[in-house]
Amino acid sequence: MMGTTAGGTRVELEIGGMTCASCAVRVEKRLNKIDGVDASVNYATEKAVVFAPAGIDPQALIAEVEHAGYSAALPAAEPPAESAVDPELRSLRQRLIGSAVLAVPVIALSMIPALQFNYWQWLSLALAAPVVVWGAWPFHRAAWINLRHGAATMDTLISLGVTAAFVWSLYALFLGGAGMPGMVHEFTWIARPGEGGADIYLEVAAGVTTFVLAGRYMELRSKRSAGAALRALLDLGAKDVAVRRADASGAVTETRVPVADLRVGDEFTVRPGEKIAADGVIVSGASAVDASLVTGESLPVEVVPGDAVTGATMNAGGMLVVRATRVGADTQLAQIARLVEEAQSGKADVQRLADRISGVFVPIVLVIAAATLGVWLALGASPEVAFTAAVAVLIIACPCALGLATPTALLVGTGRGAQLGVVIKGPEVLESTRRVDTIVLDKTGTVTAGRMTLVDAVPAGAGATDRAELLRLAGALEHASEHPLAQAIAVAAEAEIGALPGVESFRSTAGIGVSGVVDGHAVVVGREAVLDDWALTLPADLADAKAAAERAGRTAVVVAWDGAVRGILVIADEIKPTSPQAIAQLRELGLDPVLLTGDNAAVAHSVAAEVGIERVTAEVLPHEKVAVVKALQSEGRVVAMVGDGVNDAAALAQADLGIAMGTGTDAAIEASDITLVRGDLRGAADAIRLSRATLGTIRVNLFWAFAYNVAAIPLAALGLLNPMIAGAAMALSSVFVVANSLRLRRFRTTARA
Repeated sequence: MMGTTAGGTRVELEIGGMTCASCAVRVEKRLNKIDGVDASVNYATEKAVVFAPAGIDPQALIAEVEHAGYSAALPAAEPPAESAVDPELRSLRQRLIGSAVLAVPVIALSMIPALQFNYWQWLSLALAAPVVVWGAWPFHRAAWINLRHGAATMDTLISLGVTAAFVWSLYALFLGGAGMPGMVHEFTWIARPGEGGADIYLEVAAGVTTFVLAGRYMELRSKRSAGAALRALLDLGAKDVAVRRADASGAVTETRVPVADLRVGDEFTVRPGEKIAADGVIVSGASAVDASLVTGESLPVEVVPGDAVTGATMNAGGMLVVRATRVGADTQLAQIARLVEEAQSGKADVQRLADRISGVFVPIVLVIAAATLGVWLALGASPEVAFTAAVAVLIIACPCALGLATPTALLVGTGRGAQLGVVIKGPEVLESTRRVDTIVLDKTGTVTAGRMTLVDAVPAGAGATDRAELLRLAGALEHASEHPLAQAIAVAAEAEIGALPGVESFRSTAGIGVSGVVDGHAVVVGREAVLDDWALTLPADLADAKAAAERAGRTAVVVAWDGAVRGILVIADEIKPTSPQAIAQLRELGLDPVLLTGDNAAVAHSVAAEVGIERVTAEVLPHEKVAVVKALQSEGRVVAMVGDGVNDAAALAQADLGIAMGTGTDAAIEASDITLVRGDLRGAADAIRLSRATLGTIRVNLFWAFAYNVAAIPLAALGLLNPMIAGAAMALSSVFVVANSLRLRRFRTTARA
């Protein structure tokens, strides 16, 4: 994908073959060596965003990436459809399953002497060989690429450890004494000089490969969801459109065509309940348009000829004829999709904790292993003794628990989260929760219910009108209307009164109100302007109640019948009953809440005051939400964002931690890092607490995964440790890691139904 900017050309590349964060750094450095090029490579999304001089050939950039040992390609014009089969994921899954099936009996035979029959070691070799060669191939390949560029990562250590264990086992089986019938593993702490050729380490080679493959598989599954946000956004738009075109005789006919065939200037029809296919201007008709998904405005917007409308919004009232002004990639929906993608690509490179540690640990281990071999040979020891000590260092330093440290804690933590209605997408999410100090909250559908509700009914005078009668007649009339405000009144009236009477002579005036005859009464419901046709004036007490409701950001409609104003009905997007408690819990976690909404300022400040939020930013468009999040980040804040609509998707992606309400749109959910299934804002506090607990467990796991092995490295280097202890150390550290991870099952939510 290419575009022109003020400073030159923006090129986007899809990068393949990266296995860890250091790969992304290597590709980035390679691209930045080109004169005038400023590149950023994101390991999580597997993409590079390159700002280059105008006129640069993208193939030159691709060639540079390929010279670094990776693949690169320009992305397709449209986001690819989600495939049922991902070749890379399928290949990794096959390697994992195959390796696990073969490795389990190898580990059992090697660690349980009672199972060691005559020639068991040769069966172990037959089972372990495919695991080491085929199962571990991704690690060997990555290690070779790293070697060519003078770098070492966890892949290097895994490949070396697995290869060393396997090659030494081959030596012991074919040239040493390990191939003899009746050979058994004897667990001794002290290495016996000259007898290293009688030991095999096939369970180390097979076990390390399988455990690390399991971790890589989980990571890849998480990364593959990166493009789902864009697909979800584009799926929100209309799929086809009724275009009005003149035929040869000049008569205008409607033809339903795919939305991709719509052109600027085309007129199209939008019926009640349909999505508007593209950005445009109303030519004829009047209606109420629900734009909450795009703008965040909780109230439907009344539109008349000449008003602009946005693609993907919903026509909630009458039939409209719209003239398209922006189509395809120029629509606001497509622009939001680009914002999501750019925000995702702009995130800091994802680095797994294990990779961070390996950046220091791997080179040190390699130096120690080489020094061990050299020193023993220099001291006159036999090559067998020297090599046994060196292999012991490599094996003891390649902890299989490392492959379990992140995925087991993540598996237990996310599993517990799912039980509590919290879905955590991947390990990189957890680091953000530890540092977050500010939480930005969308209003509509997040703090509030996201739907209009009747919150008050105020009868006129002192007992002049009964509340039940006010609701019965107004609810009956509004039941005949399709307007969202009318439906809120009708639903509330039915819930409180029961069955509503029928309506005769129903009439609707767009943007004003409705009228009709109910039980012999001539009833009118609508804005205050509707009273003009009836020569009525709003009484002082109702005028005060209406003004108070509007100051609180609520909508008030008047009700009159038989020549008198009978009352007002107040409608609002009701605050969720759990929101005040949720805000208090977020403050207890050290987070500063900010309300961010596309709704008007009066509504926003009213909601904020009710739930206990002091900082409010209102009347912002989707791209302005992203700007607000960026501004907070520029102040040095680490920002979490909670939202539920399409208008929140880009801001969710831009935030350091995106939290989506599961009751919201797929676009918001896919752009987020954490999803709250139940739509309860208290889940945001639980999500952060659970994420921090899971991250803490991963850190403890990683510490012990290395500590068991690091503590034994000096003993191995001095020749005082039998390499077989590596298997025992790995088993012990693995048991500890799993047991520590299982503690997360005791996590409890603070939310109460």
